[in-house]
Amino acid sequence: MENENYFFAVDLGATSGRTIIGKIDNGKIDLEEVTRFPNNLIEQGGHYYWDIHALYFEMIRGLKEVATRHINITSIGIDTWGVDFVCIGEDGAILRNPRAYRDPITFEAMDDYLKNVLPKREVYDVTGIQFMNFNSIFQLYAMQRENNSALKHAEKILFIPDALSWMLTGEMVCEYTIASTSQLLDPRTKELDEKLLSSIGLQRSKFGRMVQPGTVIGTLTEEVQRLTGLGAIPVVAVAGHDTGSAVAAVPAKDEQFAYLSSGTWSLMGIETKDAIINDLSYERNFTNEGGIEGTTRFLKNICGMWLYERCRLEWPEEVRRLSHPELQGSAMQVEAFRSIINPDDAVFAAPSSMIGAIQQYCRNTHQPVPETPAEICRCIFDSLALRYRQVFTWLQEFTDVRLNTLHIIGGGSLNKYLNQFTANATGATVLAGPQECTAIGNIMLQAKASALVKDIWQMRNIIANSTAMVKYEPQDKAIWDKAYEKFLGITAQA
Repeated sequence: MENENYFFAVDLGATSGRTIIGKIDNGKIDLEEVTRFPNNLIEQGGHYYWDIHALYFEMIRGLKEVATRHINITSIGIDTWGVDFVCIGEDGAILRNPRAYRDPITFEAMDDYLKNVLPKREVYDVTGIQFMNFNSIFQLYAMQRENNSALKHAEKILFIPDALSWMLTGEMVCEYTIASTSQLLDPRTKELDEKLLSSIGLQRSKFGRMVQPGTVIGTLTEEVQRLTGLGAIPVVAVAGHDTGSAVAAVPAKDEQFAYLSSGTWSLMGIETKDAIINDLSYERNFTNEGGIEGTTRFLKNICGMWLYERCRLEWPEEVRRLSHPELQGSAMQVEAFRSIINPDDAVFAAPSSMIGAIQQYCRNTHQPVPETPAEICRCIFDSLALRYRQVFTWLQEFTDVRLNTLHIIGGGSLNKYLNQFTANATGATVLAGPQECTAIGNIMLQAKASALVKDIWQMRNIIANSTAMVKYEPQDKAIWDKAYEKFLGITAQA
């Protein structure tokens, strides 16, 4: 490894994080996990926080590990979840651990803002972002209302990946893809909107300079060099939003595709040159998030494996001990489409019992109530596939490009039953993989910054050559067409 050059990726999720090294060799990308660690949500004083210094410590630990192993690092890139941010004081100190998006302060803030500050349609027409109570604009509004001392004394506000990059380099930036999750950015101008900022008492100067994915932010500070044993390695602004990095890793061969980033949440969308902001996108609550090379990720959030994961926690220990293939295999033995739900119904957002919520939904819609784990699992998988069809159909209405292929990436790409159901439901060829899409996208954008690749299509060609994708062709069209009619009828009455 001493004679090879690697890229160092920091990939942070809402429950855990990893540091990963990757290299490009002979037209392929290879990855190796260096460290893995928890990202703990801290509850204190009625609020939820992230431990930003613990995340910094873990970055340093990973960098020290590669230095100890004499691995040559070309650059460093950081991706994280969206919307959350850190307040930096006039003296360059972090004023408080950042609030987490699950903090209850935002529960009423969105409705209050849209009622008393700016109307919903006006905000959407500027940003094209779907409405979620934890979007940065509503977090900041809620903090203003409570006279939050950290925000009150903030010289700069940095989104999480930008804050971590600042801790490594001393440079303050506002990376485009992560900024787009805030509901403060205008995708037409590709800048934070002054009117929206003013509506929450802020000015553009409170944020770093806007940079696009693939921009070199700076190099490791002398302090970080001393702590890690490394030299002045560049830190690159990758697609700081993890979904942005993940979509950059879709191994598509042309523009005739949609993507499904499948995990706890499912994000289905297309890549467009311009934002799509109109009456229909507003009505269907689609979002326009920043992509790489000036593209827009036009997508919709779908409640993914959250349903299954929550039910699994409630099932008896003997069921929880079953492997995922064993439990999911048992679901394939029960009657199909016996019970159908809308996965995105509000009752499934945070119920005290997910099993109870699914059963009550079925009672309310006069369907057989699923009782066994196999029946509940089958209900979830059938319903997700049918919801995917609905959103896929909508996406086709928004573009003139024929969507022949659906790329499924992320952890859900390993779910062979749901992947086949998705192909059956949508009528599209499904290509599943890669699983490690976020880290791959992070590293490929670093490679682009180093001029090892020239554009997104060369990136995707390398990823396709490195990934053993599994193909699923549509089956049983008539059966799934009939099931879709049932889905539309049930969800209309719920």
